[in-house]
Amino acid sequence: MTCFSRHAAALLAVLALSACQSPPYPSRPSPALPPAPVQTPVTDLPVIGAPVVNAPPTPAPLSAAELLPPGMTDRSGWAGDIDTAFDRLAIARSADNLCAAIAVIEQESSWQADPVVPGLPRIVRQEIDRRAERFSIPRLVVDAALEKTSPDGRSYARRIAALRTEKQMNQLFEDMLSELPLGNTLLAGLNPIRTGGPMQVSVAFAEEHLRQRSYPYPRTGTVRHEVFTRRGGLYFGIANLLDYPADYPHPRFRFADFNAGRYSSRNAAFQHAIARATGRKLAPDGDLLRYRGDTPRDDVSATEAALRTLAGPLQLSARQIRNDLLREKSADFNRTRLYQRLWPLAERRAGRALPRQQMPDILLQSPKIQRKLTTAWFARRVEGRYDRCLARAR
Repeated sequence: MTCFSRHAAALLAVLALSACQSPPYPSRPSPALPPAPVQTPVTDLPVIGAPVVNAPPTPAPLSAAELLPPGMTDRSGWAGDIDTAFDRLAIARSADNLCAAIAVIEQESSWQADPVVPGLPRIVRQEIDRRAERFSIPRLVVDAALEKTSPDGRSYARRIAALRTEKQMNQLFEDMLSELPLGNTLLAGLNPIRTGGPMQVSVAFAEEHLRQRSYPYPRTGTVRHEVFTRRGGLYFGIANLLDYPADYPHPRFRFADFNAGRYSSRNAAFQHAIARATGRKLAPDGDLLRYRGDTPRDDVSATEAALRTLAGPLQLSARQIRNDLLREKSADFNRTRLYQRLWPLAERRAGRALPRQQMPDILLQSPKIQRKLTTAWFARRVEGRYDRCLARAR
């Protein structure tokens, strides 16, 4: 027997002896094993990117085509340009927003990309004669200059007599500036109609907007040229109407702002509050300062003068009041010390809460307007069209 075998036999003998001498132990059942996990077939695993079963579908954005009035010419073209403007400006295509834009378009142009202006030849000739008188240019000299043949083969006088739309007038003035001997002297900076296109948007607004945001279309000429196109007029017009924050309770105040200038409804209510706080009579026109064009003038407006009488209660100096008023055309005017301190003072003196928006009281003036109209009239007319559009949506 080998050494390994002898050791193994000895070990077995020891184990057997131990088993005989050990006391008996009660028998216990073995513990139950945990249930085996259910294996999920690979085919039941979710597929990345697949739609979730039973989840509500994401609604497609509303299109202007669903809300436009019936019987329009080139309905799809108008709808496409409106939808593009909303998408490029990142404005939600809700029924409220789309109907606000549609209502303004209907009011301003009746769905004409280049609307006809009644009496345009008379308007243009009056402006030329007024400028000639300012520079002491004899009428005979002006008449002779206008008989010059223009680039389209007609005399300038004949083209003026045939004017019907703003786009025609814009091209006429550009030709006159570059071709006529008296062009730069007589017409520099003169364009009697400063708004255009299907929403009658200001050319100055369009130029300022392009300094802040890119234009979604390839430019084929000046900003003024783009304003007179359907696509450009709608893009800039919708931006002017909707592309700024204003917590108005109803879009009628945006319609008033579109006509009178951004935040005019807020500022008109602010002027009303100043009048209640001071007892002074103020015209609620939405302009808190005096302006030369778009630039604030140094002289003190009636609104600013009234506020200076409240300098003590407001705990603001004349300079601080002026600095806050310079922000009247921006959204953050609401956060100025002047704005926030004026309201509690005015409401204590009035004995009641005062509205934070009010229709500006402005008489509309333009060479194109032949009768007495106001901003309130404009806002009411647009609101009626807005309500009819919402009825179509329902």
